Amino acid sequence: MTLKGMVKGIRNMLGRYVGKWFYDKGIPFDAANSPYFLPMVSVIQRVGPGVKPPTAYELSGPILDEEVEEVKKWIEEYKQSWPRTGITLMSDGWLNKVSKKEFLNFLAYSLKGTAFLSSKDVSGTKNDANFYGRLYDQIVEEVGHKHVV
Repeated sequence: MTLKGMVKGIRNMLGRYVGKWFYDKGIPFDAANSPYFLPMVSVIQRVGPGVKPPTAYELSGPILDEEVEEVKKWIEEYKQSWPRTGITLMSDGWLNKVSKKEFLNFLAYSLKGTAFLSSKDVSGTKNDANFYGRLYDQIVEEVGHKHVV
């Protein structure tokens, strides 16, 4: 077998195992387009055989904690750009079909990107213009009116 044929066979085997994992866990195929997918595969290739993958506990505990801290740092940097760039407030709503609860999400958009600010449970409230006006006033107060453009 040629080197090219061996590489093709190994790549096919990799594809089959990655595919099995996607299929077994119902992972959407476009997850392979995530900016984190290729770096993950590259690190797996670099560490080589014998290195055990993270456990469910590690993923849901210490590794998740590290990621949360990284996101918090990013959000702080993001907020520090607001005096220079300003932000646009955005919101969207959704309904939890199981619990029948309604939620309204608030996001901040600027040149640096979009960040989630908060989510409000609006179930059972009178959703009129005054209600939404008060909610937006509250969010503007939280982010600082001088930052909202």
